[in-house]
Amino acid sequence: MQTDSILSNISKHISLDKAEIKYFLSLLRTRELKKRDFLLRAEEPCTAINYVNSGALRAFYHDQSGKEATIMFAVADWWVTDMPCFANQIPAMINIEAITKSSVLQLEKEDIERLYIKIPKFERHFRILMQNAYIREQLRTLQNLSMPAKARYKIFLKKYPKIAQQVPQKNIASYLGITPEFLSTIRRVK
Repeated sequence: MQTDSILSNISKHISLDKAEIKYFLSLLRTRELKKRDFLLRAEEPCTAINYVNSGALRAFYHDQSGKEATIMFAVADWWVTDMPCFANQIPAMINIEAITKSSVLQLEKEDIERLYIKIPKFERHFRILMQNAYIREQLRTLQNLSMPAKARYKIFLKKYPKIAQQVPQKNIASYLGITPEFLSTIRRVK
């Protein structure tokens, strides 16, 4: 199991001693995904939070007409799950699919609870992750409501250059709430 990256991610917010690292690593489970494999499907139990060790994934749902809407991406060194469903242990509302061959490290809900009890500073780590995710989503909502598509695309490219290089344009268009054809027009006009 490749763990250097996740330990580096955690060290951004908390420091762990050798015993704490050993305990944390003992809770992780590796999952390998091929391109187009699902990490999670809507209506399935959402029991794990996932650290992307390598690859790229996207979270999406189908609207009432069956059209896919991408709500987030996750690349190496990111965390991904269906957070409301994970936190409340209800069936998933979204799908999470591998865009490329990917490897994730999974932490089950009950193991996180054990981790909080045994190593309380992990609450700080996950609080910071959730706080940052909430900020990111609120800013995205404000941008979607107040900015034209071209401006949103430029912000996306600047903020997420790794994602822009790894994911298909149709997924970026879906994330921005525009058609792939309109995204092509925006990209040509620059």
